[in-house]
Amino acid sequence: MPEAASAPPTRASEVMQKTDAAARMLGMVIERNEPGDAVVSMVLRDDMMNGFAITHGGLVFTLADTAFAYACNEDEHVTVAQGAEISFLASSRAGQTLTAQARRVVRSGRNGIYDVTVTSDDGTRIAEFRGRSFTTSKTV
Repeated sequence: MPEAASAPPTRASEVMQKTDAAARMLGMVIERNEPGDAVVSMVLRDDMMNGFAITHGGLVFTLADTAFAYACNEDEHVTVAQGAEISFLASSRAGQTLTAQARRVVRSGRNGIYDVTVTSDDGTRIAEFRGRSFTTSKTV
């Protein structure tokens, strides 16, 4: 998975980059990967469209969830999702590039909240995602 220049990734997200087969299969590119802040993009292909020729909502969710995962893995401890919700605001189509920007809202103890905005290459806001994280005692 190609990576744009950014601050050094954390140990957990570094491991994720090497083993994230789903992101690699979908052609996701990590544009930025810093503690509490991540940007991930994906070019939309024909095989990502639903029966109405618009991007399948599950793939928009997957892009947002991936940015969330990188943003919330802020140290050497494995952090996982407790839950997430998404609001779809506009549709997108094959050939467009979607970008998900995740940012920490709050991290308290082992819990965190992260917001992710998904936009298309023309600046249209496609979705808003909120993820709740839990930091485990497991280290990488």
